[in-house]
Amino acid sequence: MRKSTVFHTLAGIFLMMLAPSMLASGSDLPGLVPVDHTYSVGTTSDPIQIDGVLSEDIWNRVPVASGFWMTYPVDDRAAEDRLQTEVRITSDENYLYISAVCYGPEKYVIKTLKRDKEFWEGDGFGVVIDPVNEQTNGFVFHINPAGVQAEYLVTGQTGRRRAPEPGQGLKGFNLAWDNKWISEVSTHPDRWIAEIAIPFKTLRYEEDKSSWGINFFRRDAASNSTHTWAPVPIEFFEIELGYTGTLSWDQNPKKTTSNFAIIPYAKGGVSKDYEAGTDPEPIYQVGVDAKVPITSSLNLDLTINPDFSQVEVDEQVINLTLFDVQLPEKRLFFLENSDVFDDFGIPPMRPFFSRKIGLDEDSNPIPILYGARLSGNATENLRIGVMNLQTRESEGFLPQNYTLASFQQQVLERSVIKGYFQNRDALQSENPDYNRNAGLEFQYRSADGRFQSFAGYARSFTSGLEDKSYSYLTGIGYDNRNISVYSNFSGMGKNYRADMGFIRGQEYYDAERDTSIFIGMNHWFTRAAYTIYPENNNRIISHEFNGRYIYDIDTSFSMLNSEIEGGYTLEFASTAQLKVSYNHTLVNLLYPFTFIGEEPLPAGNYRYNQAEIGIQSDQRRLFSLTGGFAYGTFYNGTRMQYTFGIKYRAQPWGNFSINFEQNDLEFPEPYGSDNLFLINPRIEINFSRKLFWTTFLQYNTQEDNFNINSRIQWRFKPMSDLYIVYTDNYAVEFWGPKHRALVVKLNYWFNF
Repeated sequence: MRKSTVFHTLAGIFLMMLAPSMLASGSDLPGLVPVDHTYSVGTTSDPIQIDGVLSEDIWNRVPVASGFWMTYPVDDRAAEDRLQTEVRITSDENYLYISAVCYGPEKYVIKTLKRDKEFWEGDGFGVVIDPVNEQTNGFVFHINPAGVQAEYLVTGQTGRRRAPEPGQGLKGFNLAWDNKWISEVSTHPDRWIAEIAIPFKTLRYEEDKSSWGINFFRRDAASNSTHTWAPVPIEFFEIELGYTGTLSWDQNPKKTTSNFAIIPYAKGGVSKDYEAGTDPEPIYQVGVDAKVPITSSLNLDLTINPDFSQVEVDEQVINLTLFDVQLPEKRLFFLENSDVFDDFGIPPMRPFFSRKIGLDEDSNPIPILYGARLSGNATENLRIGVMNLQTRESEGFLPQNYTLASFQQQVLERSVIKGYFQNRDALQSENPDYNRNAGLEFQYRSADGRFQSFAGYARSFTSGLEDKSYSYLTGIGYDNRNISVYSNFSGMGKNYRADMGFIRGQEYYDAERDTSIFIGMNHWFTRAAYTIYPENNNRIISHEFNGRYIYDIDTSFSMLNSEIEGGYTLEFASTAQLKVSYNHTLVNLLYPFTFIGEEPLPAGNYRYNQAEIGIQSDQRRLFSLTGGFAYGTFYNGTRMQYTFGIKYRAQPWGNFSINFEQNDLEFPEPYGSDNLFLINPRIEINFSRKLFWTTFLQYNTQEDNFNINSRIQWRFKPMSDLYIVYTDNYAVEFWGPKHRALVVKLNYWFNF
C-alpha cells in the first residue's frame, strides 16, 4: 500500500476514533423542562369565517397555547415577551381550525408571494401534525404575514439542523406536496393574525386515534429567531417529529368523505428544432391525473399521458467531477410520499431515483403513457408504496415498463425495517432486456433522534449479468447540541445494476474509446463536526469546526479516490455566514478523461489540493450577496474558481437575482486550458398571490448552451392553473438557435 494511501486511511480512522471522545464531551439541552404540552381540542357547531379577524365567539372559549420556547439561535430560554405567540384550536366535522396571534413589530420579511417558495427565509407561522403519532411522518402547513401558503411532508428522518451535503438537498422533507386548505391573515402595528382551516380529508389518519402529535412554530425574521410551542433542541429543525406535543381529541375525528380529485389538462403550442432543420411543429396534448383515497391514510395516484412542461427548468451546473450530477425531482406525480420509494441506500448511491423514469440522460422527456401509484399507511405502523409506469417508444428508446414496490415497517419507537423490489422490462426487444433489484434495510433511531445506525443488503438481476451483483451498506451517527459525527461504509459488485437508481462512482467513462466501464467498488464516508454556541453574544450564533473523509477502493482493494477536508463555519445573528475549507484529494484516474474537450488526461494517480472561502451577507435585507473564491491544483494542472450572486427583493412583489460561476482550468500541454463560465439571471414578478411571471436565463459554456425559460402562471382557482411557457435554446460557441417552443397549458382540479 502506498504511503499516501496509508496516510489517508489513518486520517479516516482518526476521525472515527475521535467520535467517542467527542460524544463524552456533549451535553444535553440545558433549558428544556419536562412540561406536558397537551392541547385538548373540542368541536363546535358555530360557523367560522376564515378572514384573519377572529371575530367568532368560539375563539374566546377555547384554550390558549402560549409560552413558546426558542429553538434558534438559542434553545435555553423562552421567547421574548414582545414576540409571544398565542394559538387556539377547534374543529367541526370537516375542518381542523387553527388561529395564531403573532406579536411583534410590523417589520416583516416577505420573500415572495409565490406559494411554497422561500418560506423559511422570512416571517411565518406553521403547524406540524403527526396524525399517526408514531414520529415517522407528518404534515406541515405554513403561512406568512402576506397570506402566502406553503405545505409539505415530513418523513420523520430530518436529522441535524445543518447545511445539506452538496447536491443532496435537505433530508426528510417533501416540499412539493400540494393540497387544498384555507387561510387568511390580518396585520396590525403590534401583531399579525393567521386563521387556518385544514380539511380532514387532506390528512391521513386513523379514526381510532384519540391523540395526535402536534407542534407550532413561529419564525421572526427581524430577530432571526425561531420559536416552538413544544421545545425543540437547537440541533434539530423546528418540525422534528420527535419533539411534538399532543393534540388530545375530546371526540375523535370521524372518517371524512373521500377526497377524490380529478385534474385534467390540455396543452397546445408550437416548437421548432433548428439543429434538425425541420419546419415548425404543432404541439397538442391532453391528459388527466386523479387522486383516489383508498382509506383515510392510503392514497392512489393515477395519471394518463402526463405532461410536465410547466415544471421549472433544471438549474445548470458546471460539473468538474468524473460522474453525472444528481438533479432534483420536480414532477408532482413522483413527489407525494416519495420517501417510501427512494429513502434507500445512502445519498450518492440510491437504488431508486425517479428521474430515471420518463427522462433521458440529458433531461429530455420520454413520453409516459400511464402511471399508477399507491402510497401511505396500510396500518398504524406499516407504510407501503406500489408504482407502475409505462413509457412509449421514442427516438431510439424502446418502450419500458417500470414497477416498484416498497414498505416501511416501524419497530421499537422510531426505527424501521424497510424493503423494496423493482423491475424494469424493455418491451418489443428482440433479446431479453430487464433489470430487477431487491433489497432489505434496517434503520435504528433513538427516541430523541440523536443516535442512528443502519444496515442493508441488495441484489440485482440483469439480463446478461449473473455473479457479483450484490450491494451492501452500514452506518452509524450521533448528534447532540455540540457534536455531530457520522460514518457509513457501502459498496457493490461490478455487475450490480440499478437502472431505476442513481449510483455515483460505479460507472467510469473512457474518453479514448468513447465507452463506459462498470467496476465493483467500496465507499467509506466519515464526517465530524463540533459546534460552539457563544453565550451572551448578540452578533455570533455559532462556530463550527468540521472534517470530512472519503475513501473509495475497488473490489481488488486498489485505491480509487481519497479525500480529506477540514473546514470552519462562522454563523452570524444577522443570517450572514463565513466559510473556509481546505481539501486534499488523491485520485486514481482509471481511464483517460477530459473536462474541457481537449486531449484527455492520461490514466494514473493525481494528487491535488484546494483552499476555498465563501461569504453570505444578511439575507433579510432588500439587497443580499453571496460570493466565493477557490484556488488550488487540479489533477496535473490548476483551477481557480470565482462565484458571485446578488439579489434584490422588491417586497413583496419582485425578486431580481443574478448568479455566476467561473472556473479557470490550466493544464500542461497538450491537455489545454479553458475558462468555463455559467451565469443565470432570474426575474420573478408577483402581480398577486395568484398571478406570477418568472423568467430564468442560463448561459453555460461547458454545455455550449444559452437557455431562456419564461413562464406566466395564473392560479385562477385553488390548485387550478393556466401556464404560458416560452423556451429558447442557443449554441454558445457558434452562436445560433437550437430549439424554440411556446406552450399554453391549462389544468383544473375537480374535487368530488
